[in-house]
Amino acid sequence: MRGLEENSTDEKTCHRFISLWRKYFGDAQLPMTVFFSDERAQTAATSDESGQCIVAELPLVMEGKTLCYSAESRICRGAKRYLGFAADVEMPNFNYFLSYGILGKVKGERYKKSPELVRESVKLSPPLRAPKQFMIFKRWDKLSASDQPEIVVFLAGLDTIAGLFTLANFDEVEPNAVICPFGSGCSSIVYHPYMELRSPRPRCVLGMFDISARPYVGEDSLSFAAPFPKFQRMVDNMSESFLGTGSWKALRRRSLKGPP
Repeated sequence: MRGLEENSTDEKTCHRFISLWRKYFGDAQLPMTVFFSDERAQTAATSDESGQCIVAELPLVMEGKTLCYSAESRICRGAKRYLGFAADVEMPNFNYFLSYGILGKVKGERYKKSPELVRESVKLSPPLRAPKQFMIFKRWDKLSASDQPEIVVFLAGLDTIAGLFTLANFDEVEPNAVICPFGSGCSSIVYHPYMELRSPRPRCVLGMFDISARPYVGEDSLSFAAPFPKFQRMVDNMSESFLGTGSWKALRRRSLKGPP
């Protein structure tokens, strides 16, 4: 998985993206990066609450702080699976929890019609196995020369998401360069994009439709996660794409700050 390597060319690539982002997307928030590491990162203080939803902590990353997770982190059991630190969601009666529950024993979230449907759905999601001890979340402009980003995640408003969606399809023949699989908030920004990294044609992932996670993001925001090889192509295509047309400038005048 190729990332930013320790040389001046890649440092220039990092700054080049920021320049292009400001040119075409104005003051829209810079993305965060996600990558596995053998080194523990100096991390922001996070909640001590057991079972914390990692989406609740993402605003810290967007503020420029770094988050670092491992198998020992006090995060929810779903996140441990979707970040690659557990093979299964280690929760009794999980199939019922995601469905209609068990009266007097398990509260059901009713995201799936039946426990059997949950069971079959999980079979279609093989476990992600963390290749290194830590997973790092770091905003793009905070990357160091030794960091190797694997996923680039945008949390953005709808017009910015529309721009990213269209840019992702710019050099594709097939119409599904962006997918939108059902899943938790963390699965849409980590698990599914990492699954795409295994493909010779990695696709971007539109997400943050998880009803339980949405209170932690803006009401008009969605996530857009790009595997790094796909992200690099998107950056390379910016200047010759629709981003220089009047159609995009009209959207910028409507919702994005910065010069038209």
